Amino acid sequence: MLFEQIQTTCLNDADLPWVPFTPYSERVLVKYFKLDPVRGEVIALMKAPAKGQMPRHRHTGTVIVYTVQGRWKYREHDWIAEPGSIVYETAGSSHTPEALATDADGADIVTLNIIQGELLFVNDAGQILAAENWKSGWDRYAAFCHANGIAPKDLTAFG
Repeated sequence: MLFEQIQTTCLNDADLPWVPFTPYSERVLVKYFKLDPVRGEVIALMKAPAKGQMPRHRHTGTVIVYTVQGRWKYREHDWIAEPGSIVYETAGSSHTPEALATDADGADIVTLNIIQGELLFVNDAGQILAAENWKSGWDRYAAFCHANGIAPKDLTAFG
């Protein structure tokens, strides 16, 4: 039967490194689970300091963000994402993420991100300053592994 030939993969959190989100930030970390060159998809955890703001960006595909820890929002919206919430971003949406810390919870923000397509960093006029996608994620991950003596896993493979 065809469905019996389909491979599944299990990647364990402890087996993958946190990688600095360079050149944008040394303090924001990314843990890549899947970098899919066929679908242009990235599945990754992101960890950011409890105070601060990421650059304004736009997406070329849909994005699903599940909040694991902390509180955050988009400057352009009134809602606040807290642990257990899901934010669904349509293709073409543009926003500026902000971390929200209270005196009681100064913990980092941790989110699980499922990203289709590119993440385009833009200036206030909407001009593209930089682009992130599965390939830039792979380059960042592979360079980090090489620099730290870690054997990279093939996060682009199916099954």
